This record gives sequence, structure tokens and C-alpha cells, in this order.
Amino acid sequence: MNRLSAHIGYLFSELPLLERLEAAASAGFTAIEHPSPWGVPATEMRSRLVANGFSFSQLCAAVGDASKGEKGLAALADREADFRESFNRALDYAVAVDCPFVHPMAGVPGNAAGAAAAETYHRNLGYAVERTAGTNVKILIEAISEVAVPGYFMSTLEHASRVQDIFGPGNLALLLDTFHAQANGIDLVPWIGANSHRVGHIHIADHPGRHEPGTGSIDFDALLNALAEQGYEGAIGFEYIPSRTTIESVAFLPLWTQLIGAKLQQRRQDRRLA
Repeated sequence: MNRLSAHIGYLFSELPLLERLEAAASAGFTAIEHPSPWGVPATEMRSRLVANGFSFSQLCAAVGDASKGEKGLAALADREADFRESFNRALDYAVAVDCPFVHPMAGVPGNAAGAAAAETYHRNLGYAVERTAGTNVKILIEAISEVAVPGYFMSTLEHASRVQDIFGPGNLALLLDTFHAQANGIDLVPWIGANSHRVGHIHIADHPGRHEPGTGSIDFDALLNALAEQGYEGAIGFEYIPSRTTIESVAFLPLWTQLIGAKLQQRRQDRRLA
């Protein structure tokens, strides 16, 4: 069953972090995610997750120093020690809260982009994959478009797929972000048809604007049909900038819950009859 995951870095941001869990539960979400939940001890986060019937769907590692504009460390040649320290912290937290994915952010290597950045990135991902061996955690990587983060090392799904092929889908999954994919000119429905086996997590935001579904040009009904046809049952995360208050922006959620349930049920029935 798909888990509908509220990215509480974007949603309910007017509330203190822990209060966002209750708000997300009241809105109808069944999971939450946050890139850097370190302000809440893992034991307390686990307790709040259980109380709300939630799972924690994904978190980030090696984000870097946001005050310096950093967007990740994994591809930065002079930051490997920082990467490992951050990744280990994130993995410990993920294990403690039963989170299935850690996303090591690649970052903006600047003038060092190219072969050196690629070697660093692959070496850091290799370390991350080794560290997750024997746990229930997988590595997640995301193509973040140039529109959103100019110079980001991992900017296209094609690049992300090539990296995944190096490490194997069993160790490393793709995060499909609808906004970034559309910004890169990806036709989502055929891409999902050909690549659903690569996807471990999905982020939903409309394009342009990066607001909630229904504010842009993406055909989300066709997207949901494609996911159902491929039997995708992973988490669907909502990482968008609300165009109104968060509560007003999630008015679509009950309909999505019904649609997803109906589409998956039809998919299972079709498979039984086949």
C-alpha cells in the first residue's frame, strides 16, 4: 500500500517540528519525512511516529552548511570526512526510527565539477552502500534540476540511472521528483513505464511554481495510472511550496487517497484474472 508522506520541511512549516506530525495526521497523511530531523532525539521521534500511526519515509545525509548555501557534500572532493560523519549520523537515526531510505545529497562542486567530482561521488556512495549492508536502509539519490539548484552535480534522471546501474537497484534507489523531472522535459508517464523498477520514493509538486497538485501543468491522474499499472506501492511524498496555507493546499488529499486505493485494487484484480 502506498504511504502518503508529508514533507514537514515544506508543509506545516508554521508549526514547531513535532507539532507538524499531529497536523499531518489530521490532514490525512500516513507518513512523514524531513531532511534533517536532528533537533528531535530519535527515541522521541519514534514515539511520536507510533502515536500517530506514521512511518518515516526518507531523510537526508551530508546536506552541508545551509548558511553557506551548500546543497550537499557527496560530490565535493575536499569534504569526504564531513560526508562520512554526516552519513553515519543519518544512518543511525534512520535505523532508530525505522526509516527505509537515506538520501546523501550530491551538492554543487562548482569549478571542481567533472571527473574529480564523479570519482568523489562514487567513492562516497560506495562508502554509504557498505555502511547500510546488514540494515533495512537503502541509499536514495535524486536528480535535482538546474532550474532549482544551478550547478547541482546530480541534475538529470539519466545521470541518476547511470549511477544506480553502478551500484545496483538492490542497494540504491531513485527518488523521482515530478517538479524536477518536468523542469528537465521528462514525459513522466512513459518514463515510469520504462523505469518504475528504479524508483524507491516519489516527490510530488506541480510545475511550474512547485506548488500543490492542480496549480500547474502536470497530469497527475495519468501519473497515478502509470504508477498503478507498474504496481508501485512505495511512499508518495509531497514536497511542494504551498500556494495557500498548508491546510488549504492539501484539499486534494482525500481524493488522492481514494484514487490510489481504487487504482491499486483494480491492478491487483487484473493480475488475479490474468
